[in-house]
Amino acid sequence: MKRIKLILVFFMMAMAVFAQSGIEGKWKSVDEETGEITSVVKITIRGGKLFGKIIELTEADDPNQTCTECTDYRKGQKVIGMEIITNLDKRGGVWEGDDGILDPENGKIYDCKIWLEDGKLKVRGYISFLYRTQTWIRA
Repeated sequence: MKRIKLILVFFMMAMAVFAQSGIEGKWKSVDEETGEITSVVKITIRGGKLFGKIIELTEADDPNQTCTECTDYRKGQKVIGMEIITNLDKRGGVWEGDDGILDPENGKIYDCKIWLEDGKLKVRGYISFLYRTQTWIRA
């Protein structure tokens, strides 16, 4: 009986680790200059495409903040609840797409690549050969 319990405990621990190894879930975005957490983004896969929605901002931010600089359908929307990553396709181990990520601070939309590396999420926004990559950590 003890063996069965031990096997079950090991199996449950392995499943918990495996469940957290995927890209879906909650991720803390980190400002690369200050190292501070800026938001929590929930990453989901729907219809084979990757999406990300801001579900939490840091305490210093106004919880009713809206995207005043956005030029698309998100203009005037609250930042909390806003989908900032849209329609990324999986190509190998990388999720990518044109016009895939929005910076709600300046309203600009960038092409995007996202991938897992050493348990962290690499999020790259780019225009042509100019890019910026952030490292997000699991929430």
